Amino acid sequence: MAQSFPPIEPYAHGLLDVGDGNRIYWETSGNPKGKAALCVHGGPGSGGRRDSRKLFDPEVYRIVLFDQRGCGESQPHASDPAVCLEHNTTEHLLADMERLREHLGIERWLLYGGSWGSTLILAYAERYPARVSEIVIAGVTMTRPEETDWLYHGVGRLLPGPWEAFRDALPEADRGGNLVAAYNRLMNSPDEAVRVKAARDWCAWEDAVIAHEALGKPGAYSDKLDDALMAFVRICAHYFANDAWLEDGQLLRDADRLAGIPAELIHGRLDVGSPLKTAWELSKAWPDAELTVIENSGHTGSPAMRDAILKAIARFGKSGR
Repeated sequence: MAQSFPPIEPYAHGLLDVGDGNRIYWETSGNPKGKAALCVHGGPGSGGRRDSRKLFDPEVYRIVLFDQRGCGESQPHASDPAVCLEHNTTEHLLADMERLREHLGIERWLLYGGSWGSTLILAYAERYPARVSEIVIAGVTMTRPEETDWLYHGVGRLLPGPWEAFRDALPEADRGGNLVAAYNRLMNSPDEAVRVKAARDWCAWEDAVIAHEALGKPGAYSDKLDDALMAFVRICAHYFANDAWLEDGQLLRDADRLAGIPAELIHGRLDVGSPLKTAWELSKAWPDAELTVIENSGHTGSPAMRDAILKAIARFGKSGR
């Protein structure tokens, strides 16, 4: 098994003004003159996981982490109901990533991430292919309406009890419609008790979907500090209720723009919430991408998935800048 690298601390960090009253947290660690790699976190709204630094050889890579708008250490924080999310969309996040690249003086960077981070990586790479050297995705998503519908409606066929609880936590008038849109409304209620209950009900469903992942991290969603949990659910519901402001099938349709970018797509066969079909379809449309299926992994990973991630990052590290 490949070994993670020892914990390191950033050698530089800051808050980058990206407009609209937002400042995004960023940090760099590893080799200041090394191959640049950007870690793109999931959620949306989860904030950057600082332990992602350990996936990269600090002598080879200049490791860049950032928190997307409204979460982590970025300001203002979406847990505050007074913070408007009008300027928190996929387009804004793509612009933020490009502004961060320019701010750090990076010409091209490797992109690493998964889940929602996969969608954002693909959208960025299709917009700015000349700025991307390689891509490593662990948990492929494209946030198509069919994927969101599966996660919050369809997968209830496998988990009828938890799904009914997720549905029945809504006002009765909303239970037969778009559950994500209904939760989005609740997360913007002026009543704090309503918002807190909706966030916890949402995370209880997310946890039910990954509860079978004994090798991953069951309980990963509810196991957040209060402000982090509130921002996570509010931003998730905001993005998913709006189909991430992407045309249906846009990222798969435009996969030809990724031609020439080497990539490793890593996906768990036991990922119930984000089935393998999405990764499979993308790999067929992107000849430069190699798909690795991890038999014992779900959405939250496993030792074998981590091993595959480490090997992919190490392999691309040998290709130079």
